[in-house]
Amino acid sequence: MPRFFIPHSIADSYTIAGPDAIHILRSLRMRTGEALTLCDPDGMDYACEIVDHTCPDVSVKVLSKAPCPNEPTVKISLFQGLPKGDKPENIVKAAVQLGVSDIYFCVTARTVSRPDPKAAVKKQERLQTVAREAAMQSERGRIPTVHPITSFKEALPVFLAADLSLAFYEKGGESLSGLLSKDFTSVNIFIGPEGGFEEEEIDKMVQSGAVSATLGPRILRTETAPAVAISSILFATGNMD
Repeated sequence: MPRFFIPHSIADSYTIAGPDAIHILRSLRMRTGEALTLCDPDGMDYACEIVDHTCPDVSVKVLSKAPCPNEPTVKISLFQGLPKGDKPENIVKAAVQLGVSDIYFCVTARTVSRPDPKAAVKKQERLQTVAREAAMQSERGRIPTVHPITSFKEALPVFLAADLSLAFYEKGGESLSGLLSKDFTSVNIFIGPEGGFEEEEIDKMVQSGAVSATLGPRILRTETAPAVAISSILFATGNMD
């Protein structure tokens, strides 16, 4: 069933406008009486029926509502050393499909891609669009937030604000199997850019309360590691059943 995100909760009816309405009418060719699902920012699903499709808007009535069953029970936020090229888009697509809640791209010591402020804003806007598309495709209950590109220093206190904060280090760390349980409600993960973290960055995170963790003996690419880490956390917390 087609799903569309809306900016707020609704009661008995709603009018869809803009690109989503055009997509419903022109691409999906939906008409009166057909069903679709609307999703609000709180992860609530509204089962709806089209009652009017007078171009350019689509009016629906709400038949029922319930929490979206597709959201993980654990909130996972990804902190990612900003990589080069189109890697950020691929990272966002995979992370959103898997169930991540928030994504922060960070400029760390070994970050090669360092966009100027104007380019950084455009990149963040593009990545938010990618997140929205991935959330729709994977039938998420909410659109994850891609936050503005930030520095390692600015990201650190936000990264530490979770039940468990994991800094993945290619030179080793604690095994995930001994760190995770179903009791966690929030887990933050930090992945380095191409070239990984400087040792001083790992030391800073650990001294501030994070745990240095490993994803195994093989060195993973910066765009591969987030998907592996997120999948491992979801499995350990019972969200892959």
